[in-house]
Amino acid sequence: MVFFGYMISSVIFGLLADRYGRWKVLFISFIWGAYFSLLTSFSPSYIWFVFLRTMVGCGVSGHAQGLIIKTEFLPTKYRGYMLPLSQVFWLAGSLLIIGLASVVNTTIGWRWLIRIASIPGIVLILAFKFIPESARYNVSCGNDKAALATLQWIAKMNRSVIPEGKLVEPVDEKRGRLKDLLDPKYLRTSLQIWIIWLGISFAYYGIILASAELLEKDLVCATGGGEEDFGDNSQEFRSPCLCHLFAPSDYQVMIISTMGEIALNPLNILGINFLGRRLSLTITMGCTALFFLLLNICTSRTGLIGFLFMLRALVSANFNTIYIYTAEVYPTTMRAVGLGTSGSLCRIGAMVAPFIAQVLMNASFLGALCLFASVCVGCAISAFTLPIETKGRALQVGKVLLHQKQVHQVHLPLPFIPFYSY
Repeated sequence: MVFFGYMISSVIFGLLADRYGRWKVLFISFIWGAYFSLLTSFSPSYIWFVFLRTMVGCGVSGHAQGLIIKTEFLPTKYRGYMLPLSQVFWLAGSLLIIGLASVVNTTIGWRWLIRIASIPGIVLILAFKFIPESARYNVSCGNDKAALATLQWIAKMNRSVIPEGKLVEPVDEKRGRLKDLLDPKYLRTSLQIWIIWLGISFAYYGIILASAELLEKDLVCATGGGEEDFGDNSQEFRSPCLCHLFAPSDYQVMIISTMGEIALNPLNILGINFLGRRLSLTITMGCTALFFLLLNICTSRTGLIGFLFMLRALVSANFNTIYIYTAEVYPTTMRAVGLGTSGSLCRIGAMVAPFIAQVLMNASFLGALCLFASVCVGCAISAFTLPIETKGRALQVGKVLLHQKQVHQVHLPLPFIPFYSY
């Protein structure tokens, strides 16, 4: 239901971001997510809990606009380096919540875990004063004054000056339209991107949920569906709805496997920048399929941790690449709705993943792994045949002219807001 809320709102937030601005949507989504997350901790019943988590999913879906703002401030040659580095912060959040769960769940309970986890979202609302609206977006909708004000602010921060002249851009009132994604120019790209997003999300959440199953039950080396390992509890094992509390060692394994999300980041950055987005994604998706099949090998706990570590590294690299590609391939007038629609469709894969990783896997371990691997192979083929390569390609925003003095690119080196080019 969290993913269902995300799926519904992601498209809506994308449409609104292209029409009314990225900053506004990002700000609203943070308030929404933090409010309903905190409210979840006071759920009086399971039904209320599910409803409130669905509302949290609605809010979180708007957070992708932060990536778009960042993308639109970065020049072409730096996007392939800076955007994957954001994964470090995703990793930090993932490790923090696992560490918190290992301590809080076993002492003061899940309600306090949610309350503590809501704090960063509330604090970040205060940081929005320092986040500017995308100057590229302002130019595309004719708000040149706001765009120049942002550029002057950045230049002042960097002790620099912007070139003399005036920004000129034809205003396009047709922004944030879903039908533009199905325009003949982008139809094939959109369809293939949606397939890749769905498959990557399916694999990503599949391995996260499968990790829990593999830790709770010895599905790999068990015989006869795992009943021998559980003896008198075989009936309990056959029920996929029963939960088993994690031991401290299980939390440790989760932390180790989660750290895999950053392990391939250097190689991922190299691949994105030297092999291109399409080929890099094809390779990582193919390797993801291979490691899903390798999970079927009966190995030691250390070997299992190694496989989970590599799978988390690969699925993370897949997400890095497709986020960058989707943000780069669409023009400014439809970039947010393009990413929003992709994020919405990928939640279908996220919603299906539990039924495979936690239900089918109990019935047929090999069948579940083969299904995950097959989806990854399909995504690899789709990535390899994408019609547009965005490596070294400027963002499509229209032609911007400067009167009096024409400047094609301005670099404003700084430690805070990296660059803006136009």
